[in-house]
Amino acid sequence: MSQQANRPLSPHIQIYRWQIAMLTSIAHRASGIVLSLGSIFLAVWLISAASGPDAFASVNGFAASWFGQLLMFGWSFALFYHLCNGIRHLVWDVGIGLDLETARMTGYVAIGVAAALTLFVWIWAFIA
Repeated sequence: MSQQANRPLSPHIQIYRWQIAMLTSIAHRASGIVLSLGSIFLAVWLISAASGPDAFASVNGFAASWFGQLLMFGWSFALFYHLCNGIRHLVWDVGIGLDLETARMTGYVAIGVAAALTLFVWIWAFIA
């Protein structure tokens, strides 16, 4: 029993300094979850459209509210981020960009492009 008390502890999240690779890995998983939840809302919206005008007005009213718009903004960012980071991983799968500096830079690029695409789509949607 005394030998177990002297064993070293495994490192954990409080020991490591945050890096872009950690952030992009966690964000990719989180964006997949957000996309799944957003897809459920999309299915509810389509079912309400097929169920009649009253059901559609109720669901569409929520989607048009400030909170619904905020959720859809987050969902669209998750979509673009997951797409950009997925492309990044596909490039890695062929053995390109695996060195630390390139991997770090493409992490920032994936986040930046996702943010730019999200803003572009939302600005375009409100202008059109």
